[in-house]
Amino acid sequence: MNALALEGSAMVGRHLRRIRHAPAIAVMTQTMPIAFLLFFGYVLGGALAVPGAEYRSFLVPGLLVATAAGGLMTGMFQAAQDTHRGVTDRFLTLPVGRAAVPLGQAVADLVVCAVGTVPLVLVGFAMGWRIEGSAPAALGALGLLLLFRLAATWVGILLGLASESEEAAGQLGSATFMLPLLSNAYIPTDGMPGWLRTVAEWNPVSAVTTAVRELLGNASAPAGAAWPVAHPVAGSLLWSLGLIAVFAPLAVRRYARRWAGGVSLLLMTGPVRAR
Repeated sequence: MNALALEGSAMVGRHLRRIRHAPAIAVMTQTMPIAFLLFFGYVLGGALAVPGAEYRSFLVPGLLVATAAGGLMTGMFQAAQDTHRGVTDRFLTLPVGRAAVPLGQAVADLVVCAVGTVPLVLVGFAMGWRIEGSAPAALGALGLLLLFRLAATWVGILLGLASESEEAAGQLGSATFMLPLLSNAYIPTDGMPGWLRTVAEWNPVSAVTTAVRELLGNASAPAGAAWPVAHPVAGSLLWSLGLIAVFAPLAVRRYARRWAGGVSLLLMTGPVRAR
């Protein structure tokens, strides 16, 4: 366990340095929510069912959760980039635990998300959004956001490791942009057609968004909502912990299979190189 913590810390440092030297993804994933906040808050806010400042209070928690869901895209792209540019193969030659590399990426992404949330919150404050709940509830909302980001990142890491190419991962990652759109992050679900409302409310983004809104004191669950939205904190925890429990072991196993393949290749080619 100590070895895993030490190796994982080294991988966290590596990913943080990587983001510092290539900040394009971090900048894009953090500026897009702010652009959405300005666009929806001022351009479309007056035309939606929740007008003016009330809509901004509704919107900011949704954008915070949409940012957390962005871990799916960043996790996928970074894992695919390392895999298809040969970086992962280099790690396979080092005495590093098989879980340390994906774990380091997931923790580093969590740190970047926590820091990157600050500008969105500040812009929200400038637009009139306020935290109406208690301080412990607000800390609970932050904890749910980070837990959901961790879950989304593990899903992305697995998909990135399984991707056929870096370009394919990028295209699939762009498609994840639809997840917040098919939820209650931007608009209420009670005005949707019945089948679409069901799809939106069983989207994990909807449960986490409703939980964050309730904990921040901005809104409550709509009447007649599906179970994850009607019980948002419990639904958020079940979604997030369930995704981590399924996808984290699968991601480590996928990396381990590549590690085993790399070791087998070294054993097969070693005698050839010696001759």
